[in-house]
Amino acid sequence: MTYSNLYQKIGEKWRVIKAWLQKPRVLNILRILALVLVIGLSVFILFNADKIESLKILGYPGIFLMALVLNASLFLPMPMVIITSLMGTVFHPAGVALAAGLGSTVGVLSGYLAGFCGQAVVERMDIYEKVSGWIKKYGDFAIFFLALIPNPLFDAAGIIAGMMKLPLARFLIWCAAGKILKMLAFAYLGDTLVRWFPIF
Repeated sequence: MTYSNLYQKIGEKWRVIKAWLQKPRVLNILRILALVLVIGLSVFILFNADKIESLKILGYPGIFLMALVLNASLFLPMPMVIITSLMGTVFHPAGVALAAGLGSTVGVLSGYLAGFCGQAVVERMDIYEKVSGWIKKYGDFAIFFLALIPNPLFDAAGIIAGMMKLPLARFLIWCAAGKILKMLAFAYLGDTLVRWFPIF
C-alpha cells in the first residue's frame, strides 16, 4: 500500500467520523459530557483548594499542574500571576513562565468547552457583546491581547471563543503566546524584587 492510498483511506475514515460527530444527537451528548466534566473539575477544585498549593514542591511540572487546575475552575478564580511571581523567586523565570503559560492555556479549555455547550446561559452575560465584538473585529489578536494582560475578561473570552466555534488550535496557539509572555513578565518581576530587595 502506497502512502497516497494510506492517506486517502485515513481521509475517508476521518470524513466518516467528522460526519458522525456533526450529527445533532451526538453533538448534544458531547456537549453534555463536556459540561459535566467542566462542572466536576470546578467542584473538585473548590473542595480541594488547600491541596493545590502543595503542587509547588514538584517544580516545573507542579507549576504547570497548578496553572492548569487554577485556570480550569469556573467557580474559583485564583491569582496565578501572583503564584508565578513567587515561583519566579525560586525557579528560573523563563521555565516558570513556560510551565505556567502552557498550564494556563490547557486550563482555559474548560471555559472553551463551557461556551461550546452552554451557549444559552453565556449569551445573557453583559460582557458578551463587548468581547465577542472584539473577537469578531480583531480575531486572533483579540485572544492574544486578552491572554496577555491580567484581566478577568479572559474567562469570558474563552467561553465566547467556544460559543463562536473559533478553531481550537488557533485559540490555543494565540492564548499560549499571550499567557506565556504575561507569565514571563510576572516571573521576572518576582525574581527582580528578590534581587533588589532581599528582605522579600
